[in-house]
This record gives sequence, C-alpha cells and structure tokens, in this order.
Amino acid sequence: MNSSDNASWVRCYLGLGSNLATELGLPVEHIQHALTILGEHTQIRDLQASSFYASKPMGPQDQPDFINAVVGFETILAPLELLDVCQHLEVEAKRARLRHWGERSLDVDILLYGQAQINESRLIIPHAGISDRNFVLVPLREIAPVLMIAGKPIVAYPLSADWTDLTQLNIDHTNSHNDKVL
Repeated sequence: MNSSDNASWVRCYLGLGSNLATELGLPVEHIQHALTILGEHTQIRDLQASSFYASKPMGPQDQPDFINAVVGFETILAPLELLDVCQHLEVEAKRARLRHWGERSLDVDILLYGQAQINESRLIIPHAGISDRNFVLVPLREIAPVLMIAGKPIVAYPLSADWTDLTQLNIDHTNSHNDKVL
C-alpha cells in the first residue's frame, strides 16, 4: 500500500486553451500534450476530457481563434501544487505572455478544486471568470452535467447551454492521454 491509498482524492476541473502554433506544434497538439502529461501524473487519476471546441478570442480580436477543452480528474495534489503543475505545462509549451488576453501556446486554469473556495494572491477558486465563459461552461457541462458550482447546478448557468461563437471539433483525442476518457 502506498501513501496515495490513504490520501484524500479531490475532483478537480481544469480549462485548457491554445491559439498559437509554435515549433512544438499546433494549438490542438499543445492541448493533447497537456492531456498526456496529466494522464501520466502519478497523483492524478480518473482523467476525463471534453471534446475540443473552437471559440473566438475573449480579448483582442486580431488573433487566431482558440481551441478549448476541459479536463476533470481526481488528485491528491494540494491546490497550490496543482497550480504548479498547470504552470509547468504552460512553460513546457513555451507560453509567452505577450499581452493581456492575448495569444498563447497554452493556457491552463484551475476551474474547480472539489467544493473549495480559495482566494489567495496566486489562486482563486472557483475560477473568477467561470460563469462568464461559454467556452469553459459548455465543455464542463459535457463531462459533468450534474456538477455544482458555488452551490448552484451547472445547468443553472445560462452560458452552459450557449453555443454563440463556439464550434465543437471532430478531433479524436482519446489516445492522447492513455485512453482515460470515459
């Protein structure tokens, strides 16, 4: 029996987005690579990824459309440890912060960490913009249709059913993270 057998596993959800190709690959490949790394992490289990979605940029409109997905899993990582994993994924994808809400090779946000409410300088959970972003709520509802967010069912958030400027992509990503998609 290892120490993770006695640890408390917490269900978490991350938002992933990319709209910038680099020498490492295209936006879809950045997200697929992040899913692979998460799926191989020893302190993450039961990984479930949404479909991929194309969406208009939230910030400046003179940038490519984004590819977005949401991933849910259980982890024994503490919230700040999970944030470090997310930021490592961004660094690995050679993310450069060129401008606010600008183009990026990979953006990984912690959306929810169980039912925790955290408001620290490095981390706010639930994610501050979760209720205002259909490119997060639609894929989140796809993989967790009965999820509660801040005490409210996901279906009560109007944007969870709003497909404005959102297109579901026909991309097979089941093999990108050890066939852990449910």
